[in-house]
Amino acid sequence: MTYMKTKSITRRNFIQKTAVTSGMASLASFGMAGEIFSLKPEEENLHREVWIACVSQMNLHAETTDNMVEQIFGILKETIPYKPDFVCLPETFPFNNVEKQTTPEQRVEIFAGVLKKFADFSRQNNCYTICPGYTSRDGKIYNSAVVFDRKGEKKGIYEKIHLADYEIEGGYTCGPLFQPVIQTEFGPVGIQICFDIEWDDGWQMMRKQGARIIFWPSAFSGGKCVTTKAWEHKCVVASATGKNTARLCDISGEVVTQTGIWNPNLFCGSVNLEKAFLHTWPAVQRFEDIQKKYGRKIRITNFHEEEWSVIESLSPDITVKDVLKEFGLKTHEELTGDAEILQKKSRG
Repeated sequence: MTYMKTKSITRRNFIQKTAVTSGMASLASFGMAGEIFSLKPEEENLHREVWIACVSQMNLHAETTDNMVEQIFGILKETIPYKPDFVCLPETFPFNNVEKQTTPEQRVEIFAGVLKKFADFSRQNNCYTICPGYTSRDGKIYNSAVVFDRKGEKKGIYEKIHLADYEIEGGYTCGPLFQPVIQTEFGPVGIQICFDIEWDDGWQMMRKQGARIIFWPSAFSGGKCVTTKAWEHKCVVASATGKNTARLCDISGEVVTQTGIWNPNLFCGSVNLEKAFLHTWPAVQRFEDIQKKYGRKIRITNFHEEEWSVIESLSPDITVKDVLKEFGLKTHEELTGDAEILQKKSRG
């Protein structure tokens, strides 16, 4: 299995030693890889670098769900040297490409056993696991993703909002239109599942709660849809897929790493969350001053045609929030939000 290692483990270890643990409140405003304004004092030193592993089931086939789960565990052994913070599996993965057919009720029962195995996996590997499958509540069956924390304890659950017609006809129920983010030491994270990508309401719901990362377990790979959701909502998006490419996208929509010819079933890569998405104008007027003061400690990336800019801290003792405040800069969301207020006043 081939990986694309994107950041220094030494830096990661340093950040982990200086960062706080979980218990973050949902954030009302966002714009810095999902986040950061109006944080409580104890939330100032969020984990910056996050390692994420996601699975594609490309060319995986099994006779039973047990056989498929065994194959997935075999693939996940390859993540051990990287010690990922998050592991995300594809939509309803125990039942994908499996010969033995099961009813919705049987799937709920089978998935309960799968969940126990992945709770153990999270605890043994000290990682969060996004484990999609079928769950029941109040006599209804949902296409869900259960999240386990590093101790193997259930941290939350997301129920797919936008089911395909054949799912509804098959006896499954659409999830609630509002569902809470999952709180982690990296800040809030959100989940959308497969067909949810065709609507924007769930993505907006997660971002308005301050989600810095949105995981997208899916039956299909999504392609440009995935990269678009990342830049459109200024957050990291990680996909795990039933076929083709699984990928990790930064807040600019750029692909950090993905599965492919030489690593068809797994990627493990990292992104730096200590960054902000800006409209280039008028922020560009201060970029030279920022670089003169901070040099290699701050990276500014300009997307010239789109007129986006991403400002990123490469130093553990500098937060992007402080740099923006020092130089009087607004995030993209703040800038457009303020403009909208003036536009409404202009209309009378």
